[in-house]
This record gives sequence, C-alpha cells and structure tokens, in this order.
Amino acid sequence: MDAATTLRQARATAGLSLRELAQKAGTSHSTLAAYEGGRKVPTADTLARVVGAAGFDLIYQLQPRPAGIDLRERERELRAVLHLAARFPARHDAELRAPVFGR
Repeated sequence: MDAATTLRQARATAGLSLRELAQKAGTSHSTLAAYEGGRKVPTADTLARVVGAAGFDLIYQLQPRPAGIDLRERERELRAVLHLAARFPARHDAELRAPVFGR
C-alpha cells in the first residue's frame, strides 16, 4: 500500500475531514491533500505522525532475505510446482488412479 492510500484510509476510517486531520497532525490541509492525491510523498516520519493523528499506529519494518537465495531460481521452482499442481484434477474420482510411490 502506498502513502496516499494509507493516509486516505486512515482519515476515512477515523471519520475526519482533511482540515480536521491536518490540524491534529500539525500540517496544512493543502499539504495533506497533496499527500493523499499522490502529488507529494511524505517522509516515513511524517506519514507516521499523520496516521498517528488519525488514531492509528503505522508499523513498518525491513526483513532481511536469507543469504544465498537466488530469487530467479526460487521463481523457477515455484513455477514448476504450480505446473505440476495444475496437472492434478480439482475433484478426484472415488478411486485414486496414480502411481504408488515407495513400492
């Protein structure tokens, strides 16, 4: 979700007008309108302050990727699994007609 959508959703859920939220957040309604319209992008601190003024907490965090993971290889693996899964019928017959593994 982008900053503009987050701000619009927080303000609408709080039932506040642009002017009301701007006053609570210590900014102008025109700046808030520019943020909500996507014409300006607030800093992370400003976004958290405005969302907080609407009565919400903004939670964001970065998660490190495990070392050594090749995302292109993971994509190929996922595509192969999905291709295999598509070969199985959505509804099964009463008797399973598939190879028995381990015999």
